[in-house]
Amino acid sequence: MSGDERFLVLGSNSFSGATFCDYLAGRGYDVLATSRSPEPHPAMLPYKWQQREGAVRFERIDINHDLEALEGLLKRERPTHVVNFAAQSMVGQSWDHPDDWMRTNVVSTVRLHNLLRAYDGLERYVHVTTPEAYGSTDGWVREDHPYNPSTPYAVSRAAGDMSLKTYVDNFGFPAVSTRAANVYGPGQQLYRIIPRTIVAAMTGQKLRLDGGGKSVRVFIHMTEVSDATFRVALQGKPGDCYHISGYELVSIRDLVEIILDQLGASFDDCVEIGPERPGKDTAYMLDSFKIRTELGWRDTISLREGVADCIAWAKRFEAELPKLPSQYVHKP
Repeated sequence: MSGDERFLVLGSNSFSGATFCDYLAGRGYDVLATSRSPEPHPAMLPYKWQQREGAVRFERIDINHDLEALEGLLKRERPTHVVNFAAQSMVGQSWDHPDDWMRTNVVSTVRLHNLLRAYDGLERYVHVTTPEAYGSTDGWVREDHPYNPSTPYAVSRAAGDMSLKTYVDNFGFPAVSTRAANVYGPGQQLYRIIPRTIVAAMTGQKLRLDGGGKSVRVFIHMTEVSDATFRVALQGKPGDCYHISGYELVSIRDLVEIILDQLGASFDDCVEIGPERPGKDTAYMLDSFKIRTELGWRDTISLREGVADCIAWAKRFEAELPKLPSQYVHKP
């Protein structure tokens, strides 16, 4: 059951934002949700295809252009907790339009923080950021690891993070930050590696694997990230950052093989190898000791279980998915 908190989720059309909205609705919260685009197909919005005790109410607001509308929403609805998933988030494409990434992830984000600093009803602001700011890690790293960004996307997120720290240090702004490992789950955009592999295998297409899939990641189910984000929102220490990650390392190639094995498909039949993209980091290894010890969070869904969950979702919407966008479309 929900408490007295009133949640506003920015960037609710993102995979992570939509799943978090669904998580909150499942706990009985009536959620305010905003994003810059209209709501996508229900297959991409878990709260549209699952019965929940709470509800999600959507308003179209773009932090690049509509901060006055957001200010009006704050005054009208009086949320106590704001969780921000809104960002330009594609890494490889940030090389093509770096100024757009800087505008959203730095300039507009700083303006958002300035607006929230003046809002008197805020108990906690959760800034959802990225391990990309660290660059490739050599071993498991804690939250105090230095920044070493290697792409325009990573630079933009690091800059936004550093600006937020000045608001916390100088004004006592009640912000906490999260950095999650590679998230996945039902409803993820079809150009991401797990749904892309599933759909390619189900439709007989070839999957292009950049660099042969040698880079290593930890993949974590977004439901578990949502639980961690909720704990951070309610109990996280202002000014602190929390890593959200498991410890199950896997190469992208091995991940693809796990997916294809569950679908009864052959790697050689389904995959073609492409060149590595510029600035791609070899590994992210986030030590999540802090959130486990301070907030009691645990991950429980294995990668194989999570992949099966995604396959079940893809089969549920098998008729609709081929009609939905399968490539990232840049929105300036």
